[in-house]
Amino acid sequence: MDHRRQVPRTDRVLADERLRAAAVRLGPALVKQAVITAQQQARDGVIAPGAVADEAVASLPEAAASTRPVINATGVVLHTNLGRASLSAAAVEALTRAAGPTDVEFDLASGQRAQRGRGTLSALRAAVPAGGDVAVVNNGAAALILATTALAAGRDVIISRGEMVEIGDGFRLPELIMSTGARLREVGTTNRTKITDYTDAVGPDTGCILKVHPSNFQVRGFTSSVAVDKLAGLGVPVVVDIGSGLLAPDPLLPDEPDADSTLRAGASLVTASGDKLLGGPQAGLLLGEKSIIERLRRHPLARALRVDKLTLAALEATLVGPLTPTWQALRADPEDLRARAAAIAAAVRDHVEATVVGSDGAVGGGGAPGVSLPGWAIALPEAYAIRLRIGEPAIVGRIERGRCLLDLRCVPADQDQLIIGGILRSV
Repeated sequence: MDHRRQVPRTDRVLADERLRAAAVRLGPALVKQAVITAQQQARDGVIAPGAVADEAVASLPEAAASTRPVINATGVVLHTNLGRASLSAAAVEALTRAAGPTDVEFDLASGQRAQRGRGTLSALRAAVPAGGDVAVVNNGAAALILATTALAAGRDVIISRGEMVEIGDGFRLPELIMSTGARLREVGTTNRTKITDYTDAVGPDTGCILKVHPSNFQVRGFTSSVAVDKLAGLGVPVVVDIGSGLLAPDPLLPDEPDADSTLRAGASLVTASGDKLLGGPQAGLLLGEKSIIERLRRHPLARALRVDKLTLAALEATLVGPLTPTWQALRADPEDLRARAAAIAAAVRDHVEATVVGSDGAVGGGGAPGVSLPGWAIALPEAYAIRLRIGEPAIVGRIERGRCLLDLRCVPADQDQLIIGGILRSV
């Protein structure tokens, strides 16, 4: 008998209790596709006709979304390709609570419309006392676009040539700013810019002075730049993009600019990212003079760049909640990392060559270039890098000098057993 005729009909397979439950959890379209794929395998003779339902169930993903969680064993705290900052448990809980209807833009007492995300904005004001007012948009680049559009569309943005940076994925600051309709007025040279370069450029057509922290590179040697407090006296708004989202000074990162100090130095407006050193969700933070923030808030572009209720909830929980995973990873105790690495290496050494080696972590996310974070890692044969990446759970390490290194800096201690299991399954 032709086995293709024995393949069960789609409706009969979908009647399987396991697949009916999966349809509720994952959606009927995804489950039906799994059944169709399994039926085709049966027609091709890959599986038996009676195994269609079992194969469909086995092929179903754990969630409706295709994004997979990974264990970050690279040693890079803010790994852009892995989504930068890991959210705190408080932020994750806030996301869940905000998933349904919320009072994000509604006053429960009066029954009237209220300021959108007022709790988040209040928390951000409290975190940066020097900021007269605050606003939040969907990412750091959006914050800079909104600022330059509102302040300088059709006018000049004065910027040092040494700060004409390229950010992630090939996006260049000059192109970003010119897309707003502003004109770039470059001053100084790549390595040296003086206050006279700015004073000579300021005129009736100046919309703002833009100062950008070159967070993903360093220029050393014969260099000079102009501090914010010097620029603040030139009579035009000074916008400072600090980039990394550090809100207050951090002794661990002495060369990283922070929002509070920059505002106290006289900046009119500071822009920053929420998903870097702040350790929150992707967001663009704007802090500065009340009149400027109000101008930005009322600009038509602000509506297109606004954040959703989930971001607002996670950002507020990050600002008022416990220490973030980012903060903890940056300050991980090297001796603790060494002990954990040694325990993991000992647990797998009977099955694979595993040693403990020194490993310098990095801040990542375009922040604090040159800052090294001493730690330790498990060194495995290089072939384990791909095996671990495609395993379950996906474990992402880094390849260095022909070895796969698993740096535990960003791995919570309660995931060490997952690391051990992943290695053993990859043998």
